[in-house]
Amino acid sequence: MKKFKGRRIVLAVTGGIAAYKACALASKLAQSGAGVRAVMTHTATRLVGPLTLQALTNHPVVAGDEGGVAAHGMEHIELAQWGEILVVVPCTAHMLGMLAHGLGGDVVSTLSLAFRGPQVLCPAMNPHMWQKPAVRRNVKTLRGDGFIVVEPETGPTACGEEGEGRLPAEERLIEIIAQHLP
Repeated sequence: MKKFKGRRIVLAVTGGIAAYKACALASKLAQSGAGVRAVMTHTATRLVGPLTLQALTNHPVVAGDEGGVAAHGMEHIELAQWGEILVVVPCTAHMLGMLAHGLGGDVVSTLSLAFRGPQVLCPAMNPHMWQKPAVRRNVKTLRGDGFIVVEPETGPTACGEEGEGRLPAEERLIEIIAQHLP
């Protein structure tokens, strides 16, 4: 975990049920000495309170769907310049589509558009959603564009289904983040 000391990680949380797992990841990264700043879509804030991530990271959280500008000034640009790596946990099918098509309709997608460093996307969703041809095309496009897309694990998902779509364990995500830090 020494690799994280003094590193600058932007953690983006989108509105999947696995959003609660982003809290444990934020905590581990901050405890390891990384500077962690969090951004959240509006839907994510309905699943996990921004104050939770603020307490775990010791930094204010940028949250909402206003494209980053209306409610937050230029924070999405400031975070894009500050961060060394952007990690989206969980990355919903909706966010995969937005990023694959270069759309900037919320604070996470606009941050991604402005971000210059490595971007790690950690999809988590229902197994049938993960297998949809449109989702698979978006993943292929994103990989072609240089995004790091972490394959979901196989196992029980929040909806009660079994299959590929589960967010990998935080230890695995930490390994992947460490591998891709510039």
